[in-house]
Amino acid sequence: MADQSSDTVNKLSSEMETVSVSTTQAPSSSSAGLQMSEEVEKRYRIVRSIGEECIQEEELKNLLAKKAAPICYDGFEPSGRMHIAQGVMKVINVNKMTSAGCRVKIWIADWFAQLNNKMGGDLKKIRVVGEYFQEIWKAAGMDNDKVEFLWSSEEINSKADKYWPLVMDIARKNKLPRILRCVQIMGRSETDELSAAQILYPCMQCADIFFLEADICQLGMDQRKVNVLAREYCDDIKRKNKPIILSHHMLPGLQQGQEKMSKSDPLSAIFMEDEEAEVNVKIKKAYCPPKIVQGNPCLEYIKYIILPWFDEFTVERNEEYGGNKTYKSFEEIATEYESGELHPGDLKKGLMNSLNKILQPVRDHFKTDARAKNLLKQIKAYRVTR
Repeated sequence: MADQSSDTVNKLSSEMETVSVSTTQAPSSSSAGLQMSEEVEKRYRIVRSIGEECIQEEELKNLLAKKAAPICYDGFEPSGRMHIAQGVMKVINVNKMTSAGCRVKIWIADWFAQLNNKMGGDLKKIRVVGEYFQEIWKAAGMDNDKVEFLWSSEEINSKADKYWPLVMDIARKNKLPRILRCVQIMGRSETDELSAAQILYPCMQCADIFFLEADICQLGMDQRKVNVLAREYCDDIKRKNKPIILSHHMLPGLQQGQEKMSKSDPLSAIFMEDEEAEVNVKIKKAYCPPKIVQGNPCLEYIKYIILPWFDEFTVERNEEYGGNKTYKSFEEIATEYESGELHPGDLKKGLMNSLNKILQPVRDHFKTDARAKNLLKQIKAYRVTR
């Protein structure tokens, strides 16, 4: 049994070496004095703009120079209603990746949601949530031409002979404390009382990266530790081509001191099918201290959602208070806000208007499409479990 498992892992590793780009054969433009073509430089700028962190930039440049359609992996646990970071930010990031020529594989992690006790571990409910997520992205404008949605349960079952030897090998090569450091990916901490299933989860997510033949892992900063585990695993198996980690920023909750949004606290986040009045109430109640930029969630929404979506941010106000103004950069907004020239009330009004413009097509879809309407009705009836 042990020999068979090892042989399968080695075979898969060998196969992936042939489909990936070697990071040692082609020197980067900076290290070897070579110039990237304008097209590759443009693709690099687009892809790099997604990540708050990139491990490693030189590897990303080399990948884009040598591979026309790199595979980018993203994934999610279907668990309750979708907040705006999962919705709009994912649309922005996926559309950037596809515009740069990437093939995006979105892993609908239904088995993972069950392992993590989401929706009470009920796979039927989890399936409904996954379908609801896809409806939202479609309505919000995700470019699906180069996007492949894959249900983890279906893919793993159909290729079990490839998947489980990988999981077993990753588990065998890592000590328990190293795996425990990854439980943040599930929204847990090392001090939580974890089930055995939640110990298995990081090994499986690490395996996903190789199973999907991903060149780029495009996930949030909260998933960084398991992505680094995947790169460490490459060292263990002596694989040269490591997955590139492109970690996007995590939006905070709307209330003071909330590091992240919470589905259990409706005021902490804008949900993708929130009505206009709900959006307005949540933004009015949001933490937005005058003249303070750092830790201001309203400014974060503008920086990471509004500006990437519209390429501008407009404030409407009476002439006596400075009149209407359209900003083209976050630096300009931050400078005027910090000086007091831009008032929190005016900023919030502009934020409300922009958010409602983005969300209106999603609202319309869930009102006019019978299937989408039924999915949302079911979702709202479910109790979200942690």
